[in-house]
Amino acid sequence: MTTDSIPVETADARPGTVQKKTRKTTTPPGGRSRQLFRHPGAGRQHHAGPVAYILLGIAALFSLFPLYWTMVAASTDNTRVTQTPPPFLPGPHLLDNLGKAWQDAALGKAMLNSLIVAGVIALSTVLFATLAGFAFAKLRFKGRNILLMLVIGTMMVPPQLGVVPLFMMMTELGWGQQLPAVIFPTLVSAVGVFFMRQYLSEALPDELVEAGRVDGAHSLRIFWSIVLPIARAPMAVLFMITFVHAWNDFFWPFIVLDMSNPTVPVALTQLSAGYVRDQSLIMAGALLGTLPLLVMFIVFGRQIVGGIMQGAVKG
Repeated sequence: MTTDSIPVETADARPGTVQKKTRKTTTPPGGRSRQLFRHPGAGRQHHAGPVAYILLGIAALFSLFPLYWTMVAASTDNTRVTQTPPPFLPGPHLLDNLGKAWQDAALGKAMLNSLIVAGVIALSTVLFATLAGFAFAKLRFKGRNILLMLVIGTMMVPPQLGVVPLFMMMTELGWGQQLPAVIFPTLVSAVGVFFMRQYLSEALPDELVEAGRVDGAHSLRIFWSIVLPIARAPMAVLFMITFVHAWNDFFWPFIVLDMSNPTVPVALTQLSAGYVRDQSLIMAGALLGTLPLLVMFIVFGRQIVGGIMQGAVKG
């Protein structure tokens, strides 16, 4: 590494005079000055071109088309839905079909149950996954890598293999046909633990943890005061993903719950229980079951995306 002298003009105390001074800069071996390595476009705000906006618009239309078709099918009668070609414009029966689906499937109680189940599962998953991710990422204890491999290994086991013993366990606990039978088996997920562990390994400096130790803070104090503020963005993302997954889960609630205490996916099966399925009524129920998720994303989507972008900016 060499040092170069760069002349710098500075104003002297006397007006009208300029004094030349030299400033030393470091140059990497065989390279140019460090200031010259800065990218010409660094610090500038880049804007997408018209082609990018066109492609994004097409992708948005394809993504929204299933929701639009659900609304169209829910606003017509069963005869019109099954015709060829199918209708592509909304009909006049949307409110009637929504009201009938709400009553036939008892969606009021089902939505309350789904809100309790999805909310508790999402909150517990975020809390426990962040705790476990912090422990695997920054704490040093015996058998840490083996335990992490075991957690990751559970992701490779099909959940269908544990249905029978899990159902027997819930029955022994006296939770059959009750919401705790749906909540407790999914209080934490291996995917959430691995996700938070990977994020905290990169985003949480070891120096902050050591500084907390020097100040006399224990592990829970460090987690509350240091880890949680840093991990807000991934926690919001994990909450959203877990809430949507728990809200749409059908397999396990259908096994452990009955029609007297269902969640939304289980309750919607009542709309197709007849000999002739009313497709418009089924679509109306599916639209009602989707609306809470859309409202949640509209309300909290900007904060979640903003947190992701804030966490992605480093330096």
